[in-house]
Amino acid sequence: MMISPFFNLRRIGQLCLLSATLGLGALPIAHAERPVDPKAAPDVFLSSVADNMLEAVKADPKAIQGDVSHITAIVRKYALPYVDMNKTTRLAAGRYWRQASAEQQSELVKAFTGTLIRTYSGAFTRVTPSTTITLQPFREGNQANDAVVRTLVSQPNGAPIGVDYRLEHTDAGWKVYDLNVEGIWLIQNYRNQFSQEIGNSGIDGLIKALNAKSGQSQ
Repeated sequence: MMISPFFNLRRIGQLCLLSATLGLGALPIAHAERPVDPKAAPDVFLSSVADNMLEAVKADPKAIQGDVSHITAIVRKYALPYVDMNKTTRLAAGRYWRQASAEQQSELVKAFTGTLIRTYSGAFTRVTPSTTITLQPFREGNQANDAVVRTLVSQPNGAPIGVDYRLEHTDAGWKVYDLNVEGIWLIQNYRNQFSQEIGNSGIDGLIKALNAKSGQSQ
């Protein structure tokens, strides 16, 4: 049985590393941010991003109380710039990506991003002051421009959740483009659902369905 993507993403609400083209204003959050260097070692880079994201949620009184609008703003500011959402969407769409027009591709990236932002923002309502992120021993990948960083997310009343991040080294440095939650890769999980939706209603139908889930207007 395939686990729904909503369930998968809620399991990793403590860490949100997705990118988008949406802008964000300044947030009234007072906490010491770690400098993020996308050209550092992949585990060092990811650790900085994850810590900043988690500490921002903990430092915002409304966010730690579950205010989704505050959590969404934090997600967009601290997580989105460090993920290649274009690549994530392209891989999830698979062969259908080449069949889409440039306008459809752009709309699909925007719609998919909105869906993931909404899901992750809801998941972050479960973060507590005791939530921690622990990096697992890092091993270099087979390709110099690709890496997988493994982490454990710990909550006070539950078993740690294993989350792996797949990163690609670009001209701008490392970018996250896929997630593995206890053996389930995000891209593969969505690829199956994208294929089914496109088969039923076409690429425009998929875009419409994603926008409906995220509450975005057409």
